[in-house]
Amino acid sequence: MTARTHLIQRSFELAAERCEDLTPLVYRRLFREHPEAESMFRREINDLVKGSMLALTIEAIMDFAGDRTGSFRVIQCEAQSHDAYGTPSELFGKFFGVIAETLCEILGADWSPEIGAAWQQLLAEIDQFLSVPGSKPGMD
Repeated sequence: MTARTHLIQRSFELAAERCEDLTPLVYRRLFREHPEAESMFRREINDLVKGSMLALTIEAIMDFAGDRTGSFRVIQCEAQSHDAYGTPSELFGKFFGVIAETLCEILGADWSPEIGAAWQQLLAEIDQFLSVPGSKPGMD
């Protein structure tokens, strides 16, 4: 596990110690910062769809930050799927930053400069990955 992978994973672990469920916090921030996104979601009584989407995203983030064994490919597939639903690609990409910002808020003083730098690097790589159709990061 790389240092960056460890820092990203640690940010999720620290958040899990403080917060039972990231889902409502992440989506509340998403809808606050990008109100146009809210109309793209069906109203689910128990938010199972949102929770499932977030869990899948976190798994893909961890693989993308780490060994890139395959789960990271979900990012490209979901970008294409969301495009078919009419989700602007810029908005799709912003979701990853919303997750990082939510973690930062939850961690407070424990959001170290190292964790912040790891997330900045990861978000830049995800943005690059999303901007190149069919790209395969780390596979060149």
